[in-house]
Amino acid sequence: MNPSLEVIIVEKSSKLLSKVRISGGGRCNVTHACFSIPEMVKKYPRGANFVKKTFHRFFTEDIIAWFLERGVRLKTEPDGRMFPVTDSSETIIDCFLRETDKYSVKVRLNTDVKKISREKNKWNIQFADAHTEEGDFICVASGGYPKATMFDWVAETGHSIEPPVPSLFTFNMPGNTITRLMGIATQAKVKIQGTKFEEGGAVLITHWGLSGPAILKLSARGARDLNEFNYRFAVIVNWCPEYNENSFKERLTELRGAHPAQKIYNGNVFGMPQRLWEHLCTISGIDDNLRWSDLPSAKQNLLVKNVCLHEMKVEGKTTYKEEFVTAGGIKLTEVDPSTMQSRKVEGLFFAGEILDVDGVTGGFNFQHAWTSGWIAAQSIAGMAAGD
Repeated sequence: MNPSLEVIIVEKSSKLLSKVRISGGGRCNVTHACFSIPEMVKKYPRGANFVKKTFHRFFTEDIIAWFLERGVRLKTEPDGRMFPVTDSSETIIDCFLRETDKYSVKVRLNTDVKKISREKNKWNIQFADAHTEEGDFICVASGGYPKATMFDWVAETGHSIEPPVPSLFTFNMPGNTITRLMGIATQAKVKIQGTKFEEGGAVLITHWGLSGPAILKLSARGARDLNEFNYRFAVIVNWCPEYNENSFKERLTELRGAHPAQKIYNGNVFGMPQRLWEHLCTISGIDDNLRWSDLPSAKQNLLVKNVCLHEMKVEGKTTYKEEFVTAGGIKLTEVDPSTMQSRKVEGLFFAGEILDVDGVTGGFNFQHAWTSGWIAAQSIAGMAAGD
């Protein structure tokens, strides 16, 4: 955008783009095939109003076109997630590295920034090995940090930090017999008891508890509340989301009338995995020989409750694979969404998860990263040219 600028990327670790590499199981979930800004912003538990403004500048179709111009085609999966057609995150990494080579961008690995400070209209960058450098502009795109103290070097510039808490995690249920069904995936609706948080979608039963897209979305929506609960809370699961308590009870009454001699274990007409149905029957006191005609009303009521309002205790969380996301970061009121520049200090820009923006799983966090990075680049190029 401005060939007169010298661009230097400073990376603390020995590898570039490590989060891109592991995203989507190594395939890189680049974005989500959502082309409506009002719909897209619903996927951000924190920062929705902020990204609503930025998406008007650079949105889903723009990043698809950006990659296509550089020879990288994306494909859409049935759930809306978008990946490179190669199914390899290396395709995305190679694209970025070709860009850095093309424009002679300098990349410095194993370079740890300890302090940044504004002096005489210039930025002074102090590194861990004690050497310093000057810059006209700084864009901080370091990703989120799991601990508040890790933001100290940024907070020293005068910025406020929303305390970081984990997002996108799975629910631990030690001792719950549901874990014997590990590997089963099914559609369900999950609610966190005592809150407004509820999500529907695929739920995966694991050897430690519950996972899957619905659980991950729920963990993102309730990230701050669940942190305050110290990850001790109850979930209520509807294993037959097309039914509620009343309609399910009516359906059971129909089955009793139509198939009185049928064993209840064999009466799973609800589309749920057979092992899950049998488990729900068992915890309702129904054995494998009981027939519909012999089902006591008390056990029927218990089955209705266990299918439609199955309450389970959660005690702790597990990070979802390596895709650790934090809720928290630079306070959004201190950043101008039209430029990504600090409202407090001139020449300081932010992009990506360092900001208090986070999305649910499905490519939304990357879209925010691409959008905020593009806007910051436009702003820096324009300021350097005197626009």
